[in-house]
Parts: sequence; structure tokens; C-alpha cells
Amino acid sequence: MAFTGVENLDRSIHNSNTWLADVANGFETTDRQFTYRVLRAWLHTLRDRLSVEAAAHLAAGFPELLRGVFYDGWSPNKVPEKYDRAEFVARFAQEARIGNGEASEKIAVVSGVIRARLGNGAFDHTLAQLPNELRQLVSPEST
Repeated sequence: MAFTGVENLDRSIHNSNTWLADVANGFETTDRQFTYRVLRAWLHTLRDRLSVEAAAHLAAGFPELLRGVFYDGWSPNKVPEKYDRAEFVARFAQEARIGNGEASEKIAVVSGVIRARLGNGAFDHTLAQLPNELRQLVSPEST
């Protein structure tokens, strides 16, 4: 389907929609606004905890449109921000506009989709940059 008439942009829109649909399926919802908000919160919360190099490595595997979402509002001169599991959950929940009690489950669902889309190597390289308590939160099946 042609959205813009620009092949690369149309492909990115299609691929981003596919990733978003996978996350929505993981949440068992058809609410794409909610799904996007949670995916964006995951991208930003993880991004801000990573070094510039690790963040760029992770983002390289995203469709162009999602890469833009990932980098939106980023201040690379202020990362990595050192925060623990509780702060990660609080930041994620606030941006996603969900309760802290829902955060771990939502983080795991998004992580599962990202892992499936990127492959274990790229995702594991990113996880290696995190302390164990955050690796367990972001990808409980990998620990």
C-alpha cells in the first residue's frame, strides 16, 4: 500500500505498523493509541539508560519511523542516566500513563516483540549494557 508515494517511507510505515500490531497482539488489545504510547515509553525509558553507542546500535535495527520515535526528545549528552529498577518502572509507567503495577508485564511484552524483530544478538548486546536488575525487568526470559 502506498501512503506517501516514497517507497522507503511507505516501507517504513508498513514495517512500523507491523511492529505496532505485534505489540497490540501481545497486549490483547486493538487500542493502537495505547499500544503506541506504551511502545514509545519503552523506547524512551530504555534509551535514556543506555550509552550513546548502545542506543545507536539498538536503534539501527528499527524501522525508520520507529527510529525517529526512539530519538525524539533525546539528549545524548545527558546519557546514560543511572537509575535502578524502581526508577525505570516509575519513568516507564509515567510516560505510558499506566500504573506502576502494570509496568513489568507491559515492559516484558514490548521486549518480547523487540527481541523477535531484532533477533537475540542485537537485543542481547543492548541488555549487556544494563545492570542485572534491569536486564531481568526488560527481558526476564534472558536471565
